[in-house]
Amino acid sequence: MGAGDDRRHDGHRQARLRHGLAPPHPVARVKLEVAAVGKDYLIPVIDSVSFAAEAGDFVCLLGPNGCGKTTLLRIVGGIEPATRGRVTLDGHAVIADQRHVRKVGVVFQEDRLLPWMTLRDNVGLVLTPLGLAAAERAATADRYLKLAGLGGFEDYYPGRVSGGMRQRAAIARALAIEPDLLLMDEPFGALDAQNRRIMQTEVRRIWRQTGRTIVFVTHSIEEAVAIGTTLVMLSARPSRVRELIKNDGHVERAKLVDDLNTMIMEEVERQQGAGPGA
Repeated sequence: MGAGDDRRHDGHRQARLRHGLAPPHPVARVKLEVAAVGKDYLIPVIDSVSFAAEAGDFVCLLGPNGCGKTTLLRIVGGIEPATRGRVTLDGHAVIADQRHVRKVGVVFQEDRLLPWMTLRDNVGLVLTPLGLAAAERAATADRYLKLAGLGGFEDYYPGRVSGGMRQRAAIARALAIEPDLLLMDEPFGALDAQNRRIMQTEVRRIWRQTGRTIVFVTHSIEEAVAIGTTLVMLSARPSRVRELIKNDGHVERAKLVDDLNTMIMEEVERQQGAGPGA
């Protein structure tokens, strides 16, 4: 797609917003490539991690505690620089490429909603830099809140809704900029078991409905197997990709969970045997 095509695409999208129309179910065209990414602090944390996600993949990052899953997610999103290696979206570097900064939306572990703003205003806030009029921001916020299952709650404040509903609003906020890549950092970790299962189902629905490419960090193997299409198992620190699994239903779910649990325990034992500085 050339520059002219990009301008036409943006123009069509702005026209849809001006007329209050929902965007069509988009075909996610972004390809994510992580090539030999490493990250050092006082010690190496990530060592030469490489994987690729095709358009529309739901990638889950797994691994033992302390292996750098969240750090890797931050690098993928351009929030934090890698010490070495490269991350690209559609062939463009994530960091220092301002033309593509809007392609990434992030849902954090905490919802990070502003308590003095309604859910509508919280979602609309991320649209302010795009120069949309207030009515356009509100219409877009309402559309994505409805997509996230919050139709009718647009005027509620965060303190008046449940934790699961706040996370839905956080997902709506991340989607409102129409990113091609959505990053999710253990977004359901603070929810009880029932709400966590509900949100797993909901995020799968939203993924199918929007076609977004998602990279999702979780400590729960069961959660990863339930929602992910591609599972990236990281080794203990300094992490590498131990296993890359296509979760296409060909492997029985219970067996896959058992195999991944075994891998996690092997990595934990390896880390303990190597000592704290490893």
